[in-house]
Amino acid sequence: MIRQAFVLGAGLGTRLRSLTEDLPKPLIPIFQKPLITFALDHLIAAGVESFVINTHHRAAAFQELFAEGDYRGCPVQLVHEPEILGTGGGIKNVERLLRNEPFILCSGDILSDIYYARLIEEHFRAGNDVTLALRETGLGTDVAFEDGRVVDIVNRYGRKGSYDLAGISVWTPAIFERIPPAQHVSYVPILAEWIGDGGKIGGVVSNERKWFNIGSRKEYLEVHRVIQEENWKPGYVKSADWPVRIAADAQIEASARLSGCCSIGAGCRVGAGAILENTILWPGAQIASRSHLRNCIVRRHRKAEGELRDTDI
Repeated sequence: MIRQAFVLGAGLGTRLRSLTEDLPKPLIPIFQKPLITFALDHLIAAGVESFVINTHHRAAAFQELFAEGDYRGCPVQLVHEPEILGTGGGIKNVERLLRNEPFILCSGDILSDIYYARLIEEHFRAGNDVTLALRETGLGTDVAFEDGRVVDIVNRYGRKGSYDLAGISVWTPAIFERIPPAQHVSYVPILAEWIGDGGKIGGVVSNERKWFNIGSRKEYLEVHRVIQEENWKPGYVKSADWPVRIAADAQIEASARLSGCCSIGAGCRVGAGAILENTILWPGAQIASRSHLRNCIVRRHRKAEGELRDTDI
């Protein structure tokens, strides 16, 4: 069992602008549930008991979400990076907060039901220094993987890759000795160098499970569609009332019409005769009467009116 996790929350979310102008990407809502909480629920189900989360963009939103210093009874420590340190620099920056034992590293903007048990079991079975969750995503082929070993990353040693990093991995504390302090650095070149030095970098291919890397508005709308149309709910989400398609305090006029995949957040108001098709409203959004929105996302406390299509408000 692995008891601790470092969750990456410090990214800028540039691919998802303008949505991330209001919120850091890990906190965007999925049917009223912040994205990062899926990762935390997943980790708790795998046996994790405490979390360290790094922050940078819109850090106050993390402080608000974790104001009590915990999540579902598990301690949460937030570490702010005034200057972003990258995935490797972020790991080094939290060394003092992680016990001298293995930890799980997880991207806070990944929504998946990959089997953690397989990853953890393989890590200890093989005696790995690092064990990576890998996928054939079509998004990247940076990882060469043969006979249970990662033999190359980003073609460092001339070995062609076929796999992409899934944003989930298991690490031993030996990593801290390999990362320089107070520097912006990705863990990818650190791993590549470690391979050359004889490090045991293993992997588990996890193609069979759901995996969403929400990097565009299209992917954000798509994950809502999959959840609704396929009735998909990760087994680790224990809340009986999720997904919440319409928040309890949302006000929707009787003559308004919703069709397709819609999500209506807390405190929203939808006026008389309004039509919403495949549209997501964040908390406090207001839709004027007789407006027609199709494939739109309306951010927190924004107002929308008229005929709008494929638009972020």
